[in-house]
Amino acid sequence: MVTIVSSPTALLDLVGCDLGPGEWIPVPRNDIEHFAAATHHPSWSYTASEFTNEGPCDEGIAPGCFTLALLMPMWSQLLVIERARPAVHFGFNRVRFLSPVPAGSRVRLGATVAAVEEVKGNGYQVTVAGTVECNRSDKPAVVAEMVYRYYS
Repeated sequence: MVTIVSSPTALLDLVGCDLGPGEWIPVPRNDIEHFAAATHHPSWSYTASEFTNEGPCDEGIAPGCFTLALLMPMWSQLLVIERARPAVHFGFNRVRFLSPVPAGSRVRLGATVAAVEEVKGNGYQVTVAGTVECNRSDKPAVVAEMVYRYYS
């Protein structure tokens, strides 16, 4: 379910609010293979082959950075700011990869707005506590503290 606010100023009212979970996003093997090739890291654990039975998932797993790359589109499912310039992903304060994301699974984001502070230039910095679920695990795949900036 998406939360819609009228402007970046309204972000101040969201501190402590639980946003999500969002919609499930598929993690097809083909996307994992393209990501591995694009990052010049074609590890056996990312692509299914005769070696994958040595790893945690027979079908191959998504690299942690692949899952991190999905955070922005997943976050965009949870919050829309109507009168704002495009968001700037400012970084991460904390990231932990807790369980693998197998090829062919689906992931979704649950998030809480942890803090909002004004920044120079008519903007707001939002710290988000996020948890990425995988439909094939009881344990979260990723927990991350993400930082975004929004400007009017």
